[in-house]
Amino acid sequence: MISFNNVFSEIACILAIATGVGALALWLRQPLIMAFIIVGILVGPAGLGIVVSTEEVELLAELGIALLLFVVGLKLDPHEIQAVGPVAMTTAAGQILITGFLGYFIAILLQIQGISAFYIAIALTFSSTIIIVKLLSDKREIDALHGRIALGILIVQDIVVVLVMIALSAFSGSSQESLVQQIFMVLIKGGGFLLLAALVTRYVLPKLLDNIAYSTELLLIFAISWAIALAAIGDGLGFSKEVGSFIAGVSLASTHYRSTLGARLVSLRDFLLLFFFINLGIHIDISYLTTEIIRAVILSLFVLIGKPLMIMILMSMMGYRQYTSAITSFSLGQISEFSLILASLGVSLGHIPENILGLITLVGLMTMGVSTYMIIDSHALYEWFSPVLSHLEKLIPHSHQKLGDLDRVDIPPVDVILFGLGRYGGSLIQHLQEQGLQVLGVDFNPELVRQWRQENVLAFYGDVEDPEFAGTLPLTEAKWVVSTLPGERIGLGLLHTLRNHRFQGQVALTSHTHREKEILKHGGANLVLLPFEDAAKEAARTLLHKI
Repeated sequence: MISFNNVFSEIACILAIATGVGALALWLRQPLIMAFIIVGILVGPAGLGIVVSTEEVELLAELGIALLLFVVGLKLDPHEIQAVGPVAMTTAAGQILITGFLGYFIAILLQIQGISAFYIAIALTFSSTIIIVKLLSDKREIDALHGRIALGILIVQDIVVVLVMIALSAFSGSSQESLVQQIFMVLIKGGGFLLLAALVTRYVLPKLLDNIAYSTELLLIFAISWAIALAAIGDGLGFSKEVGSFIAGVSLASTHYRSTLGARLVSLRDFLLLFFFINLGIHIDISYLTTEIIRAVILSLFVLIGKPLMIMILMSMMGYRQYTSAITSFSLGQISEFSLILASLGVSLGHIPENILGLITLVGLMTMGVSTYMIIDSHALYEWFSPVLSHLEKLIPHSHQKLGDLDRVDIPPVDVILFGLGRYGGSLIQHLQEQGLQVLGVDFNPELVRQWRQENVLAFYGDVEDPEFAGTLPLTEAKWVVSTLPGERIGLGLLHTLRNHRFQGQVALTSHTHREKEILKHGGANLVLLPFEDAAKEAARTLLHKI
């Protein structure tokens, strides 16, 4: 047991250990999230017992959660959220009901009786907002269609867990109001909260931000204050801090300052989130490891395999392609931090014994750990399981569901198919059109697709890593397929997909390093673009002509 005289020394020691364990994790090519959870166990009561000031660590963790959801909200325009609303609500509702029913049945088979089985069933239904959003943000897939759908499902789950906690408190007799009255009040408070946020966003924030934007430091301080304030209001109204901070981010998403704020807050967000994962590790009680391990493994397998399978089936029934359904489902294979909060509430209300809390905590540790790898390696997992998923998809009844007209397959013949409509890809597609070439642009960001269509560019929604989507493209007529998305994995995956579809044209890929360039050339690319180097050479030529 190690003890310190003050909080500052505790934090300093925690950060030193986190740095060392994090460096070891990177060397071993392991996710930092798992390293930081291990740090939490190491510095907590089960380990060295360094952390005494748990309230301070929890406060830093809550600030990190608020900033994480705020940054996510910054990236999402309300119209984009509305686009995935139906699939998110339908999938979330169906998954919660099916998971709850099957979870209760499994708990009964494991000889867990009564209300304890009910708590376990409810705990298994929710997924971790923090884990999913952090990893998808790191992979830059939070803006992809599967990222948006996953986020929508998480929002629905967060609302449901609040209602469940209200119901459990009411049934315990701790509240004098009826359950119906409490739920009605939650709806009134929620509607009022959203209305107030919308009015401030429409009439106050634009002028206020324009006046303080002359100082970037002041703009950043205001953004953090706004995020924390709405998180506090959301928490005070009976919702989660996550919901409040997310709404704060969405309220600024339509302003001109979203990119600046998002870029400046990332480092602070990551630093504070370190304490969330450490705090999670601190509160893990490993005393139940020997007594509950078998039941925890069985329940974890249900969450890791059964829950993603349910989500994939539900999304496929709504007409979403196998790739989108599978990648979305892989990210939701864990239980939530709210599941642990719910179990703690059950213990405090006298509904369940301590060993059930320990069991749920073990399931949380196992599923969060394994699902971290599932999210990071989701595209590789899809490649491995795609033959099985293809057979499964044939058994699922489908409806006709499309993302507006952004993913329609009646695409005319073109000379060039270009993946990635960002700044580099967008400029390239315009220059190719100026040379008289027919170009088809593809991107997984629906908003970018809409913007380029307004510029009279032939653009469609699609993912370069979706092998099914390539079959809908006019590959037989195209002379070139170009990807402006850098990365060895993306480039080699596209080459593999094009070979499977017997593409006879040439392929141009993008790289940011010479090492990666050689790998892509060896993999079969006809041309590898180096955007920064090519731009520097062009700039040098322009300067020489001016001298």
